[in-house]
Amino acid sequence: MRNASAANLGHSDKNPIQMLVAMVKMTLNYTYIMLKSQAIDQEVAAKQGFLLIDKPAGMTSHDVVDRVRKLTGERRVGHAGTLDPFATGLLIVGVGRLATREMEKLVGLDKEYEATFVLGKSSTTDDTEGEITDAPLHNLSMITTPSPSLKRRGTEEKEDVLRKAIQQFIGKIDQIPPTYSAIKIGGKKMYEAAREGKPMEAKARQVNVYSFELHNLSMITTPSPSLPAVARLWLVSRSFSEGGKRRGIEEMEGCRITVTIRCSSGTYIRSLARDLGRALGGGGYVEQLRRTEIGPFSLSQAQTLEALQNTVQTALIPVATLLSSL
Repeated sequence: MRNASAANLGHSDKNPIQMLVAMVKMTLNYTYIMLKSQAIDQEVAAKQGFLLIDKPAGMTSHDVVDRVRKLTGERRVGHAGTLDPFATGLLIVGVGRLATREMEKLVGLDKEYEATFVLGKSSTTDDTEGEITDAPLHNLSMITTPSPSLKRRGTEEKEDVLRKAIQQFIGKIDQIPPTYSAIKIGGKKMYEAAREGKPMEAKARQVNVYSFELHNLSMITTPSPSLPAVARLWLVSRSFSEGGKRRGIEEMEGCRITVTIRCSSGTYIRSLARDLGRALGGGGYVEQLRRTEIGPFSLSQAQTLEALQNTVQTALIPVATLLSSL
């Protein structure tokens, strides 16, 4: 018994040392694995984040996403709010899982746009890409005269009428989206149905237009058809001989205005142009559109796709950094 106890005692004296060595090895292995995992996570995180891009005209927002996928080699890429193909300006693109899973926090941010509207004409798409037809502004139509003072007064009167019409679209309004939009009705996108010759109309939805500023108004005029043909011919010839400056009696065909609009997410600028034209007794569409702000982010912070060709990794804004700005 004494010998057995001594053997057991010797065995128990040896086990704690072996156990300590084993624990040290396990700790070192765990530490190595953790450090390596952190290094990998940091490397992965460095390749993820957000890009502020100045989208060019002629590209869809999805085209931009595809371009970013090629530039970064990352498949998980998405954007935080569509811009129509003809439109330009700020597009927020998320790169990688860490960024795309936070996209919902950006989609609902307020927007700011600079736009040019053509009033007095209508477009099937409410922009330059559709079929454009005359839709005279009956509430603004006016014969101008050769007198500069009367012409100036007439322009001022039109501007007053226009500003009053714009007031109708400031604040919370019910807006019907354009026929050509990506909204789904019965599982089908509206623009797909419109292209098939079966246009659908979405229900009006409430949006908020915080500001709608008019910057410039220019008339689109033609010689009055009420004039004799010889007189109209003379006016056209004078137009060419005087460098395009028209004199004499002219009839307003429409007007072109430049505006800045700040609004809630989901507001269609194309619908604002269309409805403003209707409020003036005619039609309207968007000729140019540029998004200048999304929430606290400005177009001045954005880069073009060309500029990102060689700087895409350094241009990535870390997820935490961007979200801290909200």
